Amino acid sequence: EKVSVEVLDRLEHLALVDFRDAEGVERLQKAVQFADQLHEVNTDGIEPMDSVLEDRCLYLREDDVTEGNCTKELLENAREKVEEYFVAPPGNIPLPKLEERDTFLQGS
Repeated sequence: EKVSVEVLDRLEHLALVDFRDAEGVERLQKAVQFADQLHEVNTDGIEPMDSVLEDRCLYLREDDVTEGNCTKELLENAREKVEEYFVAPPGNIPLPKLEERDTFLQGS
C-alpha cells in the first residue's frame, strides 16, 4: 500500500524524521505493512486498556528532596550550553516541498 504525500508530510512533522529519498519512503511503507498485521487480531468484545498495569494498585512515593544545588556539575555533561541551559538540536528539519516528494513517491 502506497503512502500519500499528505500522510508523509504529516508523519515527517510529527516524528521530525526526513523521508526525503525513496529508501526512506520504502522503509516507512514496510513499517506500515508490518503494523497492518495487527488488523488480523480479533479484538471483538475486548475493552481498550489505559495501561498494562491497570489491574494493580500503584502507590506514589513521597517526593522528598535529598540533594540539589548541582547545576554546575550537571552542565559539565552538556556538549553545548548557553548561560545555565542545555542547548538541544533544532526541532524542525528543513523538509522538501510536497511537489518534490511526490516525484519519488510515484517511483516507489
